[in-house]
Amino acid sequence: MTPPSEIIFEAAQDADGRYNARALGYSIFTFGDDWEDLKRMVKDATLCHFDEGCAPSVVRLRMAREEVIAV
Repeated sequence: MTPPSEIIFEAAQDADGRYNARALGYSIFTFGDDWEDLKRMVKDATLCHFDEGCAPSVVRLRMAREEVIAV
């Protein structure tokens, strides 16, 4: 099997200020105390998920911000 060239994670911020991320199309979920910690955890989780030499070379970590504004 050819390794994927990239993997995309959707990130969100919890009510307590921590971040979580879920890979699209893969059973990978992780979290971090802050954004920098989340990036480290995403990289680690990706490397742990794939066999050696089969991990993607690029990870995209994206976060959409949604906010409700009363008018």
